[in-house]
Amino acid sequence: MASKDRILRLKEETRCNILEAALTIVKEEGWQALSMRKIADMIEYTAPIIYEYFANKEAILLELTRQGYLKLSKQLQEAKDKHDNPGDQLEEMWLTYWNFAFANKELYQVMFGINASCSCEMVNKLPEAECPWDIITESIGKLMHIEDMESEVICTKYYTFWSVVHGLVSINLLDRGFNDTINRQVLRDAITGIVKSITP
Repeated sequence: MASKDRILRLKEETRCNILEAALTIVKEEGWQALSMRKIADMIEYTAPIIYEYFANKEAILLELTRQGYLKLSKQLQEAKDKHDNPGDQLEEMWLTYWNFAFANKELYQVMFGINASCSCEMVNKLPEAECPWDIITESIGKLMHIEDMESEVICTKYYTFWSVVHGLVSINLLDRGFNDTINRQVLRDAITGIVKSITP
């Protein structure tokens, strides 16, 4: 039994090493430089071993995307738990979203296809991709006194928030934004304005 556990642990370690190597390559050289061979070279394995864990580069991108959504969702939930008032929750969560994007630039890029090509169709099938929606729309619903989380109103308000925040993040990830102080002021003004507009 102990040897089976050891084998499973070693496999998981190798899998993690592959993903870490992929992120390191991207941080140093950009998404266009990522390849199975480069990953193999970095962790000193042969390319066929990498293929035992991931069928292709797209599978690695998808797993990184999944991990990104899990990490973002955990941080959003922690931000939400700091407040009881749904308006305060929304402000805290969207600021957390912003911070996540810049603390995890490479993950954010692959999650949303900024400078990285991951199939939208595949990403949409990830259950983890729904977690931020679930966490945030609950607060929108509470603030607006709407119980149906699938209502068109909640959907519209969520995408209003997301469009503004993601748009500002994307502009800055592409180095077309202003300085950090101005960006944060624009972000806070936008979030506060939307929260006020949907508060009964």
